[in-house]
Amino acid sequence: MKARRQAVILDVIQRAPVRSQEQLRRSLRAAGFDVTQATLSRDIRELGLVKGGADGAYQPPGKAAAPNGRTAETMLQRAVAEYLLRVDRVQQLVLLRTGLGRAQALCVTIDDAHLPEVVGTVAGEDTVLVIAPDAKRAKALVKRFERFTGEGQPA
Repeated sequence: MKARRQAVILDVIQRAPVRSQEQLRRSLRAAGFDVTQATLSRDIRELGLVKGGADGAYQPPGKAAAPNGRTAETMLQRAVAEYLLRVDRVQQLVLLRTGLGRAQALCVTIDDAHLPEVVGTVAGEDTVLVIAPDAKRAKALVKRFERFTGEGQPA
């Protein structure tokens, strides 16, 4: 339920400018999700949404620099460090495991980072499939994610 609700939130803010939690709450109610303000605040925080742009609307992570100057790359580092539990690679496919309901947020952040190693992504509730152009770039992507989580650091 939470993962679906958060996916709807991301869809809503990408389709039209949403400038307030109340406006977002009404959109969610129209989509069949009746949430409290506290739940909505928690979802906004977990998804890493920021208010930005000329219209002051909610933006997905990495869409615009956050007020403290974060770039898409630093948003990706934060999302990987926070959400990623495990990385597996098979040829040019990279499988990322997250906690339940975290895959959508990580997937959006990867997409927004426009990494040269990424051709496309698909997210479920706790898994993100990242497709690289070839095995070499998939391996480089795995190393990048491991650096972000601290696993790729020499001892």
